[in-house]
Amino acid sequence: MQSAPVLDYAPNRTVPGARAALGLLLLINLFNYIDRYILAAVEPRIREDLLKGDPNAMKKTGFLATAFLLTYMLTAPVFGILADRFSRWLIIGAAVILWSIATGATGLAVVFPMLLLARVFVGVGEAGYGPAAPTLISDYYPVERRGSVLAWFYMAIPVGSALGYALGGFMEKHFGWRSAFYAAVIPGIILGVLALRRKDPPRGAADQTHAPKRASKADYLRLLHIPSYLLDSAGMAALTFAIGGISYWMPGYLIYRKAGSLAQVNMLFGGITVLGGIIATLCGGLAGDKLRPYFSGSYFLVSGIGILIACPLILLMLVTPFPLCWVVIFLTVFFLFFNTGPSNTILANVTHPSIRATAFAVNILVIHGLGDAMSPPLLGGIIESTPAKDNWNMAFIVVAAVSGLAGVIWLLGIPYLKKDTAAASA
Repeated sequence: MQSAPVLDYAPNRTVPGARAALGLLLLINLFNYIDRYILAAVEPRIREDLLKGDPNAMKKTGFLATAFLLTYMLTAPVFGILADRFSRWLIIGAAVILWSIATGATGLAVVFPMLLLARVFVGVGEAGYGPAAPTLISDYYPVERRGSVLAWFYMAIPVGSALGYALGGFMEKHFGWRSAFYAAVIPGIILGVLALRRKDPPRGAADQTHAPKRASKADYLRLLHIPSYLLDSAGMAALTFAIGGISYWMPGYLIYRKAGSLAQVNMLFGGITVLGGIIATLCGGLAGDKLRPYFSGSYFLVSGIGILIACPLILLMLVTPFPLCWVVIFLTVFFLFFNTGPSNTILANVTHPSIRATAFAVNILVIHGLGDAMSPPLLGGIIESTPAKDNWNMAFIVVAAVSGLAGVIWLLGIPYLKKDTAAASA
């Protein structure tokens, strides 16, 4: 890496304006996941309205998630490269405004292809945000605090997901499924405008090194030679497959189990996701940071152990009667989210600031390409093709098996983390 001019920021210290930036990015991430999971919440009603009588209806609505994710993951590397070179706040602001408008357009769809196209544009908007946001946080906060701070940022995943379920269920019940998408437009545009008004901190401002103005091709190719980055991305891909499948089909599964009406199960599962996800995300990030001085592979350890505990809980969920099953679902959600802070902290800590946005973007491409871009239609196909008494069980057995694979991969990364973290600051 070439050297950069000395800047008026002290490495290994929190950069001024960090809390305000984190708060805004957390709110944007919240609406990011609200927009995503409104679709899952109202999917049964969309199926009834636009695909009534279609024998492949579940596969088609599963591909709504795939269309969004394919666009998201394929355009993310482009935005990652741009975020390594230009203002990340500018990219974030424009991206948030775009996906908010596209979310509103989802509610205007009168035929299935229009719905598909709207989700594609939501994917483009979120691809601009995904790589840039965590790299900004990494430039505001030093290595020893990143696990806890990124846990706060990624806390928006369970909270936003749950609010998406809750908002979707409430709006669908009282105003129809289309209204759920309209409700997210104005708040998103306001947050986008606020992002456009902010200025970036220097890249690497909180690290032991500062980023050069331009990374070379060789710098980008170094990603393929960082064991921690490769193993973490592989583990995250397996986890994303599992969470993507569970989150998309959980409302349908709960209705199949006669756990309540669509509005009721969305509200209950949303509440469980909020409570379990918040506690797990914050505890996982804190555990990774606290263990780091004593165990150099702490972030891999916390991620691996958490997901391995989730595996048998997924299976237990299939045989536990309601209402006791809600307790098992809570524990499953808790351990599925326990890795969120540590796994993303690994990405930030083992990549140089000059290529960090691209590293996150490539990670997005990998984890969604091998993860939740595949799982909703694949599991939907399993549900429709297997015998009626076994269809949902078989789908969630696949989810449990892939979750176990994620845990094994993360544990394999433990020996590499200390060396890779040090090399990123060299």
